[in-house]
Amino acid sequence: MLGARGGWQALRRCSSSLPRAQRAVRLRVREALGAREPAGDVKVQGWVRSVRSQKEVLFLHINDGSCLENLQVVADPSLENRDLTFGSAVEVQGKLVKSPHRMQNTELKAETIRVVGPCDTWSFPLKLKKRHPLEYVRQFPHLRCRSNTLGSLLRIRSEATAAIHSFFQENGYVHIHTPIITSNDCEGAGELFQIETSNEAKESAEKTHFFNVPAFLTVSGQLHLEVMAGAFTHVFTFGPTFRAENSQSRRHLAEFYMVEAELSFTESLQDIMQVMEDLFKTATNTVLSKCPRDVELFHKYIAPAQKTKDRLEQMLKNKFVTISYNEAVEILKQASQTFTFKPEWGCDLQTEHEKYLVKHCGEVPVFVINYPYDLKPFYMRDNEDGPQHTVAAVDLLVPGIGELCGGSLREERLPFLESRLQRLGLADAYQWYLDLRKFGSVPHGGFGMGFERYLQYILGVDNIKDVIPFPRFSHSCLL
Repeated sequence: MLGARGGWQALRRCSSSLPRAQRAVRLRVREALGAREPAGDVKVQGWVRSVRSQKEVLFLHINDGSCLENLQVVADPSLENRDLTFGSAVEVQGKLVKSPHRMQNTELKAETIRVVGPCDTWSFPLKLKKRHPLEYVRQFPHLRCRSNTLGSLLRIRSEATAAIHSFFQENGYVHIHTPIITSNDCEGAGELFQIETSNEAKESAEKTHFFNVPAFLTVSGQLHLEVMAGAFTHVFTFGPTFRAENSQSRRHLAEFYMVEAELSFTESLQDIMQVMEDLFKTATNTVLSKCPRDVELFHKYIAPAQKTKDRLEQMLKNKFVTISYNEAVEILKQASQTFTFKPEWGCDLQTEHEKYLVKHCGEVPVFVINYPYDLKPFYMRDNEDGPQHTVAAVDLLVPGIGELCGGSLREERLPFLESRLQRLGLADAYQWYLDLRKFGSVPHGGFGMGFERYLQYILGVDNIKDVIPFPRFSHSCLL
């Protein structure tokens, strides 16, 4: 058996006998661009963004999705071949050297260029040096991630997701995987996708369900989070939710991601609102600091008229405004603007109302609290404040979007909850929910935030379908 020293020497002898291509250090484009010192024997893999051949030198720009910027490759013209075209996948080996150009620190001096996967540029729908509108690339859900805009979006989504998880974990929350298939309708709006097997769909409705009860795709993980909050105090979930709204508007998705949290031992709506504001600001600061070039692409080229950058800076500096539902209705009634939906006490706020309220309050996020009792679901805490009966609910409104987050204190008092469920005819279906109030119930509350709407707001994107990886079930874009 070899000793440690002998083993190391044998490994070195083995390594030195490997072909040079196998010994090269593989770098991502982001790593290569950020290198402070020159380096020999490096390998970079990616897709060609441009090819420019001159008499004495061949220039390539390649990108591997790790950042918005491309790495410039400088090579001898003899390395060019007919498959080296825009969109082709390549592996380039050579030396990383200091670039003479101001716009980049380093460039790759190529010694070998291997085309891993050729690309037919004539039929490839993305064209060289052309800024395609979002409406155009939406037609190609399987290829649009190769455009700069969607590449930037997906990196931003990734960083925002990580920032949200970090925020909750650093503040002592336990991450819960809530079920996607459920028998509950948390929102009570009836906008549910029902699940059936292919055989069930063909057979009589009288046949037994697969789960013995009707099953649906979840609209919210809140009720399941409440179960867990009874054991872990602070919990959150971040997963897909579904709404069967037959809408092709720029604001709606059939499938979207929701960030939801529940806090036990919480008696104040202000506590919930503070977590909402802190999460919003922390996640946004992280995205702006870690993806500056990606965010700039949206603010400069996709939504320059929105002045999203200035709006975000103002939002991060200032405290969010709080008004009551009563105050909101009075502001709307006194507005000089004519609304499609007349504002009346007891009616839900429409998007046009929400946008006006944000504008009225100085284009900063606005919390609207204490909504009418009959407008909100059964689980929201009764304020016992007649004659205008309200519940301890809150919606967060943001510029250009309207409602972004919704939350409330939950009704922890068994008699109140039992009475309301009986009036709604739901007492039997939610007996398990009533049990939570019998065994160690505590004051608690929580909220949910639509992730895509959050991205839509911070990036200034007009159509929510342009902030998802695949435009599922929108127009003709189905995979």
